[in-house]
Amino acid sequence: MDYKLTSVKILRELYKKFKLNALDDEFTLQKLVNRSMDLYVLDSKFKKEIQSYDKLIPSGSRLWKNRIGMKDSIKFMKF
Repeated sequence: MDYKLTSVKILRELYKKFKLNALDDEFTLQKLVNRSMDLYVLDSKFKKEIQSYDKLIPSGSRLWKNRIGMKDSIKFMKF
């Protein structure tokens, strides 16, 4: 397989929660991203669900967490 190295901004607190959740499962961010992109391309129901997901709301260059109503910091991640 051919890989593309990229950088993405992710919500710091959300990533911390993901790491804790995924640790026991040995599930990585890379696995999540690759599988999510594959489902996005192949599964129209998944694509619509992701596009309509409104729990995280972009606001300018920052993201706001709608669920708890507070601004979350953003972290650069490389994978």
